Amino acid sequence: MNSASDTPGTVSRRGFVTTASMLGLGAAGVVAAPAAVAAPDGAPLRGRPDLAETSAGWVRGRRNDGIGAFLGIPYGGSTGGANRFRPPTAPAPWRGIRDATGYGHVAPQPLPGARLDYTLLIDWLNQPGGQDEDCLVLNVWTPQTGGGARRPVLVSFHGGGFSTGSGNHRGFDGDPLARFGDVVVVTVNHRLGLLGFLHLADLGAPAEWATSGVNGMLDAVAALRWVRDNIANFGGDPNNVLVFGQSGGGAKTSTLLAMPSARGLLHRAAVQSGPTLTLASRETGTQNASRLLARLGLSTNRITDLRTVPVQILVAAQAALEAGTPAAQFTPVVDGAAIPTNPFAPGAPEVSRNVPMIISTTRDEGTAFAANADLTEAGLLTAVQNLAGAANAATVIAAYRDAYPDAAPALLLARMTTDSGILPAARTQAERKAALGGAPAYMYLFTWPSPAAPGRWGATHGIDVALTFHNADAPITGNNAPRARQLATELAGAWVRFARTGNPNGAGLPHWPAYDPATRHTLVLGETTTTQSDPLQRFRLLWANLPR
Repeated sequence: MNSASDTPGTVSRRGFVTTASMLGLGAAGVVAAPAAVAAPDGAPLRGRPDLAETSAGWVRGRRNDGIGAFLGIPYGGSTGGANRFRPPTAPAPWRGIRDATGYGHVAPQPLPGARLDYTLLIDWLNQPGGQDEDCLVLNVWTPQTGGGARRPVLVSFHGGGFSTGSGNHRGFDGDPLARFGDVVVVTVNHRLGLLGFLHLADLGAPAEWATSGVNGMLDAVAALRWVRDNIANFGGDPNNVLVFGQSGGGAKTSTLLAMPSARGLLHRAAVQSGPTLTLASRETGTQNASRLLARLGLSTNRITDLRTVPVQILVAAQAALEAGTPAAQFTPVVDGAAIPTNPFAPGAPEVSRNVPMIISTTRDEGTAFAANADLTEAGLLTAVQNLAGAANAATVIAAYRDAYPDAAPALLLARMTTDSGILPAARTQAERKAALGGAPAYMYLFTWPSPAAPGRWGATHGIDVALTFHNADAPITGNNAPRARQLATELAGAWVRFARTGNPNGAGLPHWPAYDPATRHTLVLGETTTTQSDPLQRFRLLWANLPR
């Protein structure tokens, strides 16, 4: 998104209003929060499948053929006003029964600014609930509230990097997975972008803003504490929690594994297409915060004015800054306290030694980020020279052309960027987890191409997300294509077994050994599902051995 500016270094309100109208919101960008309603006279509260008690009050959800959906439940207070840039607070208690039949707010965020075709493929603009700083809410799907049942709990943190998205997206609908696996599913909204990760602590900010560079992750921990304290009333087991996410959700999961405050709140973890070895340093966070202040025309002496800048202006400033300075990304910082060290560098985090993991990538992650779907051969050569070095370009192109003679240049380039970027990072994450000597890691590679346009998208970034939720009804997976339904059963089944026992094996999958750097056993989900030792070895060795 490119926001209009009236004066260099500042962001205009007009720029935000344009963005808000594209999102289908008013200039304020908010919808009314769900209100608490009076309890029905004489009606017993306990024993009703549409009611559940939380630490802040009772909520009423909706039932759909046996599955209860409780949407927009607050796990924290509003993050606006005096609470902006502060750690999360407890939700304000309510009287009566709070309606939980509609989604709560999503975090204020800019529109995705690139690759509209991919954005439409994954329906990323469909984030119901409206934007507001009162966004610390979560959604719960359950086969049964209360009743003494203790089902595994699967908590999903959404993708979209650290700057966009929500747990309200239809790809994260927990109903199919709860129904399929007899489990409790939770999706979470939390602060994003500069509202969650603007590191102000080293710019003379007041003490209450000391955590401003990690607050979005503190929100995630607060959500997991809510699960610990409340999920039994929704039929879940607080001592059996799987945390997972794809892309940005995988990055959040990786980060949670390194946070002492999350210890004991999650018992299994799955990182899909989001292996995160390192995070931003305090120095990088400070540099990005300084850029933001300059964009707004604020000196460090006026840093507390950020408390009163309209959120619409902040979001527009973030969007304009990120568009003009790609390095300016608002992500968690290693602050030395909430996040003491990088998540998986130089090794896997000791704090989560006993947490087993699933780590995965797709074959064609790069097609989601390709700048030019109509890339020419000449353009491919230039891109590979930039990627691998001019002296190596011909060797790299020849290797990929030999393996994929009919692939379009854009698809070849996407495979090169996947094989030289996210895939080795995922392998490194698995290797470091294995080297820790605690709980195992299991690795999978998803190679089934999207029926939407196999030659263009391949097995693109995010193709396995809805399948994990046992949902194959999406354009990216061919709207219930037969193989997609099989893959949904395989992936969701693995998730449920992993949640129950820490081991994803069983129910028709080929034997899936834990990852070992000596054998590199990997589950490969393509036209068939197999286990392979060191898949894509040819390209792993190619990139590892290129002269530098």
